[in-house]
Amino acid sequence: MTKFVKFSPLLIGVTALVGFVIYLNLPAQNIAVPQRGNGETAVVSAKVETQAFPIIVEALGTAVANESVNLTAQQAETVKSVLFEDGDIVSKGQLLIELSDREEKARVNELAINIAEAKRQLSRIKGLAKQSAASEQLLDEQRARVDALEAQKDVVDAQLSELQVRAPFAGRLGIRQVSIGSLVRPGDVISTLDDLSILKVDFSISELHFASVANGQSIVATSIAYPGESFTGLITSIDSRIDPVTRAIQIRAQIPNGDLKLRPGMLLQINLEKRVIDALVIPEGALVPEGESQFVFVIDDEGKARKTKVVIGQRKPGWVQILDGIDAGQEVIVEGTLKLRDGSGVKVISPASVAFKN
Repeated sequence: MTKFVKFSPLLIGVTALVGFVIYLNLPAQNIAVPQRGNGETAVVSAKVETQAFPIIVEALGTAVANESVNLTAQQAETVKSVLFEDGDIVSKGQLLIELSDREEKARVNELAINIAEAKRQLSRIKGLAKQSAASEQLLDEQRARVDALEAQKDVVDAQLSELQVRAPFAGRLGIRQVSIGSLVRPGDVISTLDDLSILKVDFSISELHFASVANGQSIVATSIAYPGESFTGLITSIDSRIDPVTRAIQIRAQIPNGDLKLRPGMLLQINLEKRVIDALVIPEGALVPEGESQFVFVIDDEGKARKTKVVIGQRKPGWVQILDGIDAGQEVIVEGTLKLRDGSGVKVISPASVAFKN
């Protein structure tokens, strides 16, 4: 009679575990380790070179118009006519708004008639005075009357001009805030006017850089509104005082804006070139940070990656200055560092093709 032996699942598990432990402790020479090619890691490298490296001071500034004003009325009156549209470019002295002026014009006409009559009387009295038929006192009184009437007309003419809103300088108008027939009072904003041909930008830098800035120095501004585009300007003014709280100094620069791309209120990234030095420069991607230290992988004569500690200096987008640790002419690994260990074999598949840009 055939007998069947029953195996416990626990016994099977223990047996498998014992077999796995024995397998792990077999002599290393008896285990075949698969090799991946010749064991070299594909990397991209770059030469360490001495380059002219500009030291850039970065700051943020807000653009303001070269000239800017809120257009308002000088007298309380209703709007008779509007002679501009939103966003119009206007010239200096251009008429923009006319307020109701019937009373002032009637007064001007009245004074013009009175002045004409007074001058006619003055001319007649002068003739009589020559014939000694009129006294000098009468002649002087008539002259004073003419002068008084002309002064009154000047006052009314001034009042009449205050009922006209004109552009104080050339520029671009903003959005119109009034309509024909609306009542405006002194202080009510009719529109805005900005001279956008030149934009001013105010920004602050640390007093550490104070000795490196001067009037006429070039700056480069960028805006998120125009990715990849830069705008060049000049420093026109440096504040006479350093803020005792922030230890920063205020600087103003002007940027030509002939194409009117920039607008007041824009946030601008300002790059100010402090000085240019000759420095060892490598792509920033070659750095391998560990704690507070920085390392790079240098390819030696045997084609091995050697982990080397470096001291870095100034940075600019994509590039970093090396103060110590490597020399010009050495080759550092830019891509593939995550797969490397000190002494790993490497194969350079293509050198880094990105050129350093000042």
